[in-house]
Amino acid sequence: MTTSKARIRTGTARGLTPYLRLLTATQFAFNTGFYAVLPYLAAHLGDGLGMAGWLVGLVLGLRTFSQQGLFVVGGALTDRYGPRPVVLAGCVLRIAGFCWLAQAGTTATVIGAVLLIGFAAALFSPAVESETARAAVAHETSTGTPRAQVLAVFSAAGQAGAFLGPLLGSLLLLLGGDFRTACLAGAVVFVGVLAGHARLMPRRPRSVRTDRTDTAPLRTVFANRPFLVLCLAYSTYLVSYNQLYLALPVEVERATGSQSALGALFALSSLLVVAAQLPLTRWSARRVAPRTALVAGLAVVAAGFAALPLAPDGPAGLLPGAVLVVLLTLGQMLLVPAARGLVPDLVDDRRLGLATGALSSVSGLAVLVGSAATGTLLDAPGPVLWTVLAAVPLAGAALSLTLPTGRRTPEPVTTVTD
Repeated sequence: MTTSKARIRTGTARGLTPYLRLLTATQFAFNTGFYAVLPYLAAHLGDGLGMAGWLVGLVLGLRTFSQQGLFVVGGALTDRYGPRPVVLAGCVLRIAGFCWLAQAGTTATVIGAVLLIGFAAALFSPAVESETARAAVAHETSTGTPRAQVLAVFSAAGQAGAFLGPLLGSLLLLLGGDFRTACLAGAVVFVGVLAGHARLMPRRPRSVRTDRTDTAPLRTVFANRPFLVLCLAYSTYLVSYNQLYLALPVEVERATGSQSALGALFALSSLLVVAAQLPLTRWSARRVAPRTALVAGLAVVAAGFAALPLAPDGPAGLLPGAVLVVLLTLGQMLLVPAARGLVPDLVDDRRLGLATGALSSVSGLAVLVGSAATGTLLDAPGPVLWTVLAAVPLAGAALSLTLPTGRRTPEPVTTVTD
């Protein structure tokens, strides 16, 4: 390798292309606007509108279903029409949904608004995520930067937005605003995202191809056994991650008598991702294959659940919960970029959007079933509950061992040589 060529490679590896920077900034802005509203939705529905608890749960569940469950629709539309129109449509619908939610005062209008907000994400997210994966593969080919490293930047940006969004919402409330103000602020964020993408996003990247003779794209994707295995393995991670909102609050209340420490634990998770995602992924992308990172990440998640039965009494009772959050977050940082990076190797490029959406939709269905199953175990003895939960990611790790190893970028790729 010549010195000049190596310098080009090392320089590119330090930063992203303008298009990847746009997609990464999109993820940050998307989560900032979304999480400026979401944490306060349940309280608004219950306290502000006087909805019964079961109805609040139904509304929140419908939002999740309209988003996660319909990712496959957004992915299919991305494959058919390219990411630009799908992203722009998602932005317009989310702006409309937030404005509608700000004014909604009845059960029917609230449900309509949250369904619109969820469907907007079902359009927007698969388009951005699949295009990021495609651009990461191209960046890897041209510069030698591992795709997992690029996807880690994307994940860290999303986590930073998820951390900043609630702070933005809290600030608006402290300054005398209300839930309506938070909704309108979220809408303003998406107006900015819409304007940026209308100006900067290519009308149709060359890598997106439309094959009108393929009349069964769903069958093509779901008949792909390695991809289905990846979906199932990834689902065990999401089922486990969802325990931060289901089983962990029960454990925190058992250990401390209240759930007041949950906010600190969630902040710990977000800050850990922001601080450690990039160096951890940089290390793993150079030294281990994607399949190994996926297996190791799931094993680390399982170790977090295994620590819960060791909970001591007294003030230290919160320590196992903190260990769970740390290990689950570390496992997430290992496995998510690796899993996302494997998708382009397992499916045809023409179906990358559909496959990206299907990965989320299958996982969302698994979370729905897994949450119901976990709910029946919450009253079981602690060792039983945590052993079952530890077994879930371990099963995913075993499934992952049947996947292709994926490509690992060797360390010398960024070394300057004559």
